[in-house]
Amino acid sequence: MSVNRICNFNAGPAALPEPVLQEVQSSFLDFQGCCMSIVEISHRSSIFDDVINDAVARTRRLLNIGEEYHVLFLQGGASLQFAMAPMNFLTDGRFADYVNTGTWSTKAIKEAQILKKAHNVVASSEDRNFAYIPKNIKFNKDATYAHITSNNTIKGTQWAHFPDTGDVPIISDMSSDMMSRPLDMSKFGMIYAGAQKNLGPAGVCMVVIHDDMLKLIPDGLPTMLDYRTHVSKNSMYNTPPCFPIYTVQLVLKWIEETIGGLAEMEKLNLKKADLLYGFMDATDFYRPTADKDSRSLMNVTFRLPSEELEKKFVANAVDNGLGGLKGHRSVGGCRASIYNAATYENVEKLVEFMKVFEKNNG
Repeated sequence: MSVNRICNFNAGPAALPEPVLQEVQSSFLDFQGCCMSIVEISHRSSIFDDVINDAVARTRRLLNIGEEYHVLFLQGGASLQFAMAPMNFLTDGRFADYVNTGTWSTKAIKEAQILKKAHNVVASSEDRNFAYIPKNIKFNKDATYAHITSNNTIKGTQWAHFPDTGDVPIISDMSSDMMSRPLDMSKFGMIYAGAQKNLGPAGVCMVVIHDDMLKLIPDGLPTMLDYRTHVSKNSMYNTPPCFPIYTVQLVLKWIEETIGGLAEMEKLNLKKADLLYGFMDATDFYRPTADKDSRSLMNVTFRLPSEELEKKFVANAVDNGLGGLKGHRSVGGCRASIYNAATYENVEKLVEFMKVFEKNNG
């Protein structure tokens, strides 16, 4: 690209792979020779059928799943899924276990409470401001599902290994680390992810749901809030968000064909995280907020010696072409979101800036 682009460390909406942006740009006015933009074509057209079906096929290949799983593209973000999951699955005396590891887990639990659905909070890291992932959790063997948030964007923690829930399927909010590493999908009854952090632009939520979960759904739910509606219509019961789905398709193509799949994606993400955390661990000036064994590979949260220095750090970073480093407003501090699309070279530039800033302000 001939434009000047910053190193984008925003938490969401976040960086997209530059090759994806270039492909979007080159095809935006005339998509695949149809003389229309992707934002103009009918979702009922064969052209868009090819887009969404390719996105589904690539998701299946990347996650190594068969026809027993259904790939959906829904609206309402992950926040709607907080309510849809208990609404669909917690009926007829059923209950779920929840693990509270921070802001988004808390919101998911709140939705179950609002709906008056039976649930247990079987573990929480709230006692230390969500700085760690709980261990040795006792899940209930009779639970319908166990809900976790795989990566915590605000608190900077991530499940390095998913919990042993026995025969109870896991439902996981994977908004900020979807497609960042291989998954053993046999553990999961459903995973979901708002696209705007690691998959694409805002406006679509990917849901991957197993057949067995669909069998739990009662009749009588509002049509748009019943997963079976969207499964039966290939996510096109109503007009879907065509452009975000198209961009997600391109991101999946980039992971599969350019990166080489999720195992290679994980290697790159580990390399980036090791560089950044390794530098911070060698100094007392930058202090990661999450315990070492719970640190996120996606959202690196850290503090400086004072809030005044943090404000200066963020401002100076922008002056040096490094954007999005301010921590979430609810916790303060600093945060570098190094999602799939953040390059190793961008993380190198961040570390070099941090070295200079410490030298001048330490």
